Amino acid sequence: MRKAYINATSIRSICGNTKQTLDAVFNKKSSLTILSDVVPDKTICIGKFPDESSFEELLFDSVDEILNESNLQDYSNTLLLVGSSVGGMATTEKILFRDDSYKNINVDSHTINVIAYTLNKKYNFLATRSFSTACTSSANALKVAKELINVGAYDNVLVVGADETCSTTIFGFSALGILSDEVCRPFQNGRKGMNVSEGIGTLLLQNSSQDDSVELVGVGASSDAYHIANPDPTATGAKTSIGKALANASLNPQDIDYINAHGTGTMANDTTEAKAILNIFGDQVHVSSSKSNIGHTLGAAGAIEAVICVQSLKKQLLPPQIYCADNENSLNYVDIAKNAKIGYVLSNSFAFGGNNTSLIFGACLEN
Repeated sequence: MRKAYINATSIRSICGNTKQTLDAVFNKKSSLTILSDVVPDKTICIGKFPDESSFEELLFDSVDEILNESNLQDYSNTLLLVGSSVGGMATTEKILFRDDSYKNINVDSHTINVIAYTLNKKYNFLATRSFSTACTSSANALKVAKELINVGAYDNVLVVGADETCSTTIFGFSALGILSDEVCRPFQNGRKGMNVSEGIGTLLLQNSSQDDSVELVGVGASSDAYHIANPDPTATGAKTSIGKALANASLNPQDIDYINAHGTGTMANDTTEAKAILNIFGDQVHVSSSKSNIGHTLGAAGAIEAVICVQSLKKQLLPPQIYCADNENSLNYVDIAKNAKIGYVLSNSFAFGGNNTSLIFGACLEN
């Protein structure tokens, strides 16, 4: 079985480009914004790209960065897998609000597949597929990328996680009562909820390693279907996806040195995820959530946080969590960036409908 190596990564987030985003994450900076003019009679904290940058431009920038840093001349021999929660919904909203009518909306520009279509039109990929499983979308794309490379179906797979904020998403989470009016505080007592945000994460997976490769060593998924929006409070689904990832990687819980938690800041998610982590790993493994830095980027979260995990392995540096002074549980939170011997890291992504995905990344020992 061939291995899946991550050989190039990029991010476009509310914090900026790849370098700026990683600087924010490892130095406890946040670019989330408190606004009172988005949802009537509510103050919310969300993440938005700078006004001067269009979503499409940032998407192309991220994919160009990968091409420039890779050993590829073009993408003609590369499979494109896109994970997104809203697809082109923001585009159709803009037309609706501009024209006060739906008549000028192109239905094809609304679909989940529109991101893959837009990228393929510019770069001419070998083939494309799109995933939409809410907040696990790009994590599931990474899972499939590994599996396809493992069986020799493709040599190169580009995974793009991309979501743009739109009113439908913001109002939907507001209706659920889980939007915070402050920068989110994952796993903390008195937390108020999540921060909807937008972002793009891009990773190139290949069947051969390079000098600075990181391997995607394990993937696991489950679908507990406990509730349309709330996680199973017994954490059965989360524990199952983590357990499958460990088994796929042929690792034991004690082999994991760091966990990038899903950590949204909502009451239900954080309680359930903490229960799963403590049950499997105990309270010794290092844990943090990057959603206080960049917000919850929905379908893009799995890819963006995968890049953070890859960089943690390359830097041998644990990314800190902005708030971890009033913990609800006994998890071992990273309060400041610190050097450590990091062999394997776990990234969790959990979504509506009980869709759970866990990914394990490892330092490439062959180099």
